Amino acid sequence: MNKNIIALLFICMGINQVKSQDAESIVLGTKHLFQSKVLNEDREYWVSLPDSYNDDQSFHKRYPVLMVLDGNIHFKSIAGVVNYLSSDAYRSWKIPEMIVVGVKNVDRRRDYTPDKVITVRENNSGGGEKFLSFLEDELIPELDSNYRTEPYRILFGHSLSALLTTHAYMKEKSLFSAFIAVDPSFGTWDVETMDKKLEAVTDRSFKRFFYLATANWGKRNIRNRDRHVRFYEGLNSKCEGAFPAKMEYFENENHASVPPIAFYNGISTLFDGYGVSYRDVKSKKQLMQHFQSISHRLSWDFRPPEQLVNRIGYGLLGSRNKSERSKALAYFILNTENFPNSYNAFDSLGEAYEALGDKKKALDNYSKSLELNPKNEHIRMKLSELGKRE
Repeated sequence: MNKNIIALLFICMGINQVKSQDAESIVLGTKHLFQSKVLNEDREYWVSLPDSYNDDQSFHKRYPVLMVLDGNIHFKSIAGVVNYLSSDAYRSWKIPEMIVVGVKNVDRRRDYTPDKVITVRENNSGGGEKFLSFLEDELIPELDSNYRTEPYRILFGHSLSALLTTHAYMKEKSLFSAFIAVDPSFGTWDVETMDKKLEAVTDRSFKRFFYLATANWGKRNIRNRDRHVRFYEGLNSKCEGAFPAKMEYFENENHASVPPIAFYNGISTLFDGYGVSYRDVKSKKQLMQHFQSISHRLSWDFRPPEQLVNRIGYGLLGSRNKSERSKALAYFILNTENFPNSYNAFDSLGEAYEALGDKKKALDNYSKSLELNPKNEHIRMKLSELGKRE
């Protein structure tokens, strides 16, 4: 069995476990109800917060947002995968921690079709633009006002909701920065329609990352894959320079089974290189260039993770080589520059200066750390001890 499938099974099994002795629930997320003026109806959305969200050391952090359409179907599995790939508990760190938002569907044909579909019987298709307006004009501001969000947003969709995800990617303006479209339903896009849509795409779309997955449809597979390949190649031909996108075909997955596997591949591709090992970092310059490359590819400023830089710094600080130990300062200083509201960054820098014998700078940084977190008794004791030695 594919190792990714095994991992996903364990993740999904863990979501529904409870403690056997006291039956205390393991909470994956929370449900919320929102009155949409755009749609003129109540809409339900679910939120899963990163493990670090409520930690004292992380109150300064802001998080990217992953918005999952058809949330009632995909929220649990995707939130579990994101947690596993990003949480300190598993030390995977392949992707940044993020807030996962699942939007429960109400009427898929109405909300996920960007164009009116003409059929013999009357239908309510073609409400995709209105639904995107709900997401961007109402739900995103609602999330931004209630959570510590970063304005880097990823939109995920499967099947019909992947059609809307693709449409959102092609728009001139979008509040989303990256898109994961899993086996989108292009059945209503004939050659003429697709060509018109491709012709209207501007360079602004190519500033965003796009991942397209296509599954095995058996006897109908050629037609399905042809649509996806034609669309992807059409985009690629319009993009000047490197196309920030990827398309994958899943021979062993059908339309129903492909979403969790494709999401894993898609989010891993999006953040390719983010999970660099501290063992592979040879210099501060190399580290900075590595994340500048990621930031350039994704059109967003992704800085080296605080925990990664701290680990490199403490590794050097523990060296017996005096020259190596002195190199640790550059990394601890980098964290205070990138995360100026992190009391832990200044705490660590204070420890480095103390270990290297510079008590004055140690005191200055401990004081800054205490200023950011007055409840830190450990720092208060450090300041008292160093003060007595002066």
